[in-house]
Amino acid sequence: MKFIIVLCLFFQGLSLTAYAQAYKYHTVAPEENVFRIAQKYGISTEAIYKYNPDARNGVNVGSKLVIPIQDETGNAPGTPAAPQAVTFIDHKVQRQETIYRLSKQYEVSEEDIKRYNKQLYSKELQLGETIKIPVFSKSAVRETRTTPAQPSRPVQITNTREHIILPKETKYGIARKYGMTVNELESLNPTVDVLQPGIMLKVGTNVLDEPVIITGDDFQFYEVQPQETLFGLTQRFQVSQDSLIALNPALKDGLKFGMVLKVPTKDARGRELEDIEIPVAESFEKRSADLSNSLKDFSTKNLVLMLPFNTSKVNKDTISNSRGVLQNDRVMRISLDFYSGVLMALETAKEMGISTNLKVYDTQQQPGTVSSIIQNNNFNNVHAVIGPLFQATSEEAASRLLNQNIPVISPISNRELRGMPNLYQARPSDEMLTDAMINYLRDNSQGKNIIIIADSKNSAVKSKLMNALPNARLVNPAGNNVSSGAISPSLMSDRENWIILESESVALLGSATSAMYRLARGNRIKLFTTNKNSSYDSDIIVNEHLGRLEFHYPSEYKEFDETVTDRFIDTYKSKYGVVPNNYTVRGYDLTLDVLLRLGAMSTLERSVKENIETEYVENKFLYRPKQNGGFSNNAVYIMKLNNDLTLSVAN
Repeated sequence: MKFIIVLCLFFQGLSLTAYAQAYKYHTVAPEENVFRIAQKYGISTEAIYKYNPDARNGVNVGSKLVIPIQDETGNAPGTPAAPQAVTFIDHKVQRQETIYRLSKQYEVSEEDIKRYNKQLYSKELQLGETIKIPVFSKSAVRETRTTPAQPSRPVQITNTREHIILPKETKYGIARKYGMTVNELESLNPTVDVLQPGIMLKVGTNVLDEPVIITGDDFQFYEVQPQETLFGLTQRFQVSQDSLIALNPALKDGLKFGMVLKVPTKDARGRELEDIEIPVAESFEKRSADLSNSLKDFSTKNLVLMLPFNTSKVNKDTISNSRGVLQNDRVMRISLDFYSGVLMALETAKEMGISTNLKVYDTQQQPGTVSSIIQNNNFNNVHAVIGPLFQATSEEAASRLLNQNIPVISPISNRELRGMPNLYQARPSDEMLTDAMINYLRDNSQGKNIIIIADSKNSAVKSKLMNALPNARLVNPAGNNVSSGAISPSLMSDRENWIILESESVALLGSATSAMYRLARGNRIKLFTTNKNSSYDSDIIVNEHLGRLEFHYPSEYKEFDETVTDRFIDTYKSKYGVVPNNYTVRGYDLTLDVLLRLGAMSTLERSVKENIETEYVENKFLYRPKQNGGFSNNAVYIMKLNNDLTLSVAN
């Protein structure tokens, strides 16, 4: 039944764009008209008419209009920077309560309430829900009360001059030269997307006393992000505070969000900053752990989802036909599972204030179909493409969208993909899993007795293990068998014995784990592998033996704990009546990660440069540049099977 429901949702998605514009409500006040309301929010009258068609005939006092949110902060454009809350009051919404009444009751503005409850940008208060009411310091409250209320109007640079773009100039350099932020420069020049020498720009008149700024080999420009500190920037760019202030005299007046700074591309030893590990400030580490706390770009995100639904096989008028196809088409089931997770992620992101315009295409598992989809549809302004599922179709999509620099995220392929700068591999490769396990063993094996058991088909990984663990002992299997007598001489009774088992042979794995289980009665033994392959799922392998040996293995995901309450899991079970599988959870985690990265950093590429690692229900993401081009997810879990057969992440 779940698949039939998701299939129906998919067919709706093909015919209708899943559009969910972020918006706020405006109650029409006396003497207001559409023109004045548009001016107040810094938008066009057509934008109001788009969401309120009846407004063309005039508006009445007290009526509500839907206002699209365009400011990155989620506030109405031109709203002054709000004070930061000191603490919060949890308020349970009662019958007939409104945001306006709560703002009067707690003496805070309506925008302050929405700022800390982002779901209220896209929906009204719900009876029984609990929201956070911010409590500000007395000085902030006093400032708010003594400042006369002024109509909100767009922040504008009224005095402008013209600037002709020179070769190699960037938006950062031009903004810095004229004492502007990049956002201010872009708002003055909305039609200029890519800088070309000779183009004339509108700029401010506050020209800094320095020559035209052009990036070179020694310096680059950096736009200050929210919550960053001067100390954090000195750590990030490996430069002293005095040197950073010397390069940027405006820092003497304090660090401000949106400032464009001139920073070195090399550290004090002359090394390229991209080639060394940059210590990250504590505040940045906290921000990177949960991007939902760092959202600043609440513009609607345009996503494209490409999956092999194989809808040509389905007769939409016959449920029995659909069920039969679903039973026989594993790829279709995977696609529908993944799609159901994507839909849940869109709902979660919307509650955080990020709305999504989603377009869904059926790739039919054919690169030619992917090419045709891209050729016959408009991909302008697409922020990211999720899918297709498999190597050939993912590479085709990335190749076709390369000129537009649209990110393509391959969700489940673990094969080595072609190097293209817009191709992101979201599932760690088998080689990454192996390397992560070897690194774990090397970093944690001090004082342990290491034993390696590997058959002839795994000689390559055995060599890697020996290089990383030169003191390890070797036990060679006798064909497809390893006996207790073969392992026993290599064990040590005065320390923990870590045995690394490398094989895909069910017979070898069965004999080895049984022998270790018997030997563990008188010895401390733990079992490890770099490759938990499908042979471990055989009935010949006894799970109780693996649990007793605290079996460790690398994995791209962790299985969620059903005993722990999780909102996504509970919502999914309530909606579909089943527990989501790992493809569904991956669709949810991956899509939510993409949306939050766009909401926090505006582009996926910037989030990669910031070295951000994120974690959700079962998956975590840490994208790193690949040597041959593109990016791969290097986040790997080391999982441990406990004695009670539960799974946990190894310390």
